[in-house]
Amino acid sequence: MLANVVVEFFIKGGPIMYPIVIVGLVAVCVVVERVFWWLRLSVRRKPKRLEEIYAALQAGDLPRAISLSTDSTDPVVRMVNHGLNHHHSSMQGALEVSAGHELQLAGKFLGAMDTIVTLGPLLGLLGTVTGIMGSFSSIGSSELAVEKVTGGIGEALIATAAGLGIAITTLVPMNYFHSRLTRLQFELEAAANNVLILATQHGLDKVVTKP
Repeated sequence: MLANVVVEFFIKGGPIMYPIVIVGLVAVCVVVERVFWWLRLSVRRKPKRLEEIYAALQAGDLPRAISLSTDSTDPVVRMVNHGLNHHHSSMQGALEVSAGHELQLAGKFLGAMDTIVTLGPLLGLLGTVTGIMGSFSSIGSSELAVEKVTGGIGEALIATAAGLGIAITTLVPMNYFHSRLTRLQFELEAAANNVLILATQHGLDKVVTKP
């Protein structure tokens, strides 16, 4: 029953519904992928391990800090490990490079979601214009002009509603992902600063470990 209603609205929405549906499917795929990515990240976070690394650096034990941060699934700990193994570079530079990589992974598809939020209403507006144009072109053309006019108006409204619906349902998770990305950026920056301070206290920032 519901499927029949959806198909009926799709047909009444006119040709512009095809790109709108494609954009909607892309939006669903992107949102679902990002939801599962952030859920997996929440599971991989190891704040206690990070505290142990801080303690090792506080004690001046660089090898233990490297051992604790090796093969971690926590992006913050991975960044710290990359900084501690700063081959042929400064520790600060290595931390910045690794933090940028982690933020790039976390911000994946946010640009696509932003495009979808903008494109959805524009496609709906295009459907509105084409539907109204069809309505005006039908005025006075036949005895069924009233039905054609109402059909064109219905096409315009359906396309507009579909475009706005896609934008609204994408905007909410996009803003949530942006907030999570901002929080992760803060945690990466805080961890990098802590590592640099602790390493500098013991001169560990000048030590370049062997590959």
